[in-house]
Amino acid sequence: MKLKKKTVLDYRVILKPDKRVGSKKSCYVAFCPTLGVVDDGDSPQEALKNIKSTIIFHLKCLQKEHKEIPVDNLNEEMVTNTQVPFSPNPLTRFAI
Repeated sequence: MKLKKKTVLDYRVILKPDKRVGSKKSCYVAFCPTLGVVDDGDSPQEALKNIKSTIIFHLKCLQKEHKEIPVDNLNEEMVTNTQVPFSPNPLTRFAI
């Protein structure tokens, strides 16, 4: 019996607190920009567990459709923040 070789892929995931629509209950949203998939959970750990399952499902769908699998190249990419000047007017609202 021949065993399948497993490859471990690294994906960048952005995790942020949010509120559920309708109930306004606190939750966490996890987003994988490389694959364009999102999931959530009641805690950061649950959101990360859920996004991992969503990523696996998405990869299996791409594979089944014989499509290219996008991957992050962590050695060549950089994630950072930047600050930009902005002058709000009296009607400006920030989504915080």
